[in-house]
Amino acid sequence: MARRGADLLAAALVRAGVRRLFALSGNHVMALFDAALDAGLSIVHVRHEAAAVHMADAWGRLTGEPGVALVTAGPGHANALGALYAALAAESPLVLLSGHAPLGECGRGAFQELDQAQIAAPVAKGASVARSAARLAEDLARALRLARSWRPGPVQLSVPADLLDARVEAPIPDAAAFYPEALPDADEALESALDALSRARRPLVVAGPASARAHARALLEEFEEATGVPAVVMESPRGVNDPALGRLAQVLARADCALLAGKRRDFTLRFGAAFDAGCRVIEQGPCTARWLSLARRRAWRTGDWRKEVHAALAWRPPGWSSLASAPEGPLHPIEVGRAASALLAGGPAVFVSDGGEFGQWMQATVRAPRRLINGPAGGIGAALPFAAAAKLAFPDARVLAATGDGAFGFHCAELETALREGIAYIVLVGNDAAWNAEYQIQLRRYGEPRARGCLLGDTRYDRVAEGFGAHGERVARGADLGPALARAARAGRVACVDVRIARVAAPAFAGAGA
Repeated sequence: MARRGADLLAAALVRAGVRRLFALSGNHVMALFDAALDAGLSIVHVRHEAAAVHMADAWGRLTGEPGVALVTAGPGHANALGALYAALAAESPLVLLSGHAPLGECGRGAFQELDQAQIAAPVAKGASVARSAARLAEDLARALRLARSWRPGPVQLSVPADLLDARVEAPIPDAAAFYPEALPDADEALESALDALSRARRPLVVAGPASARAHARALLEEFEEATGVPAVVMESPRGVNDPALGRLAQVLARADCALLAGKRRDFTLRFGAAFDAGCRVIEQGPCTARWLSLARRRAWRTGDWRKEVHAALAWRPPGWSSLASAPEGPLHPIEVGRAASALLAGGPAVFVSDGGEFGQWMQATVRAPRRLINGPAGGIGAALPFAAAAKLAFPDARVLAATGDGAFGFHCAELETALREGIAYIVLVGNDAAWNAEYQIQLRRYGEPRARGCLLGDTRYDRVAEGFGAHGERVARGADLGPALARAARAGRVACVDVRIARVAAPAFAGAGA
């Protein structure tokens, strides 16, 4: 029986296991909004196209299954592209479906006509325009396969409005068509790499952002237990200066054999200069079950090296434990991290960290079962979309998003999305009235007299949240933070706690002594 291209596409999404679209409406995609009703697809309707992509990104990182974002053509598509770049750098699987001017009108000045694939290509694993209504399901299957395949990442597919409205007869691919075939391990190269690791005195496995996902991290941990070779996952734009990894720089410099497990030798590793000149650096794909099988056939003698690495990564300055601000405030970010850790302790939780200097303090001090950060791209502003997707993925978890005041401004309207969708999370705003990362650069490089353009107003972000209908509180003293967070957790709806913090530089341990 003939049906609309939009109905074929919606049915294909369901066959692929997708149950939710993160979307912002527009003329060119309304047929798919309509088709989603009959297909049983839920639509989380956001306030900015980039937020839809951030949500799909978070979904992909947390669940391992590609999130799917849906936006309209032209300006809607363009608005989504910055978020695609963040997902690409984080190796996050997602598919962005963009509406598109009707094929029959392209080249004639159609409404919102744009060469969408060309401008999406630099920030995606693949970008294309559907050309046949009958093949829309196949196009989706191809996009999902590519998003999931190594190296995972975002894929963009434009769907012209006339194809969505066209009536055609076409089958929906089998579920297996939406998954890539498993790539065989190159045993010869892997055997050689494992041999080198087993002979080293200070071997190290360094993995990239895709290995931060739960299943991949579990494989790395199992490999470490089997071999005694410490494994480190790098996903921060601060690279070797990532304060969440303590003395990582010293660990990398001491290693005599480093296996890069799907990790690029990029700026985060100082393009390889983070290792000693005598260190043997081997590049491989991600850790797999085959690694474990081959590793268990070998003898491993790493001594105390693993303990040394773990201690180095966990290291924090001794003075941190007793650091406290003046009773009247503002709070030092460490105090905020302590309170956040206390709130997330003892149960399922997801911690989201966003922003510059404040984000680094929080990543260095907060621990939670699951964590989402901005990733190697270094972009900011995704905290609220990330938190919303995290709560949808793990409805029983407590979700806390910590964000700087500058970053909060990117997507604060998504508080209304959370209220409308019944998504209850907590956003903790570190308010130092500055774009502090750049302000600190100005102080270091040019001096205080030439620091300009990076200060913000004393905005009451709690009142901004209240204006949307969220729970809001402002905290200026350390003694008030814990009770305020507890009230936010009991609010039963999305909540914002605006905390006055000291304007301090992020921690950096790369040069810290022994």
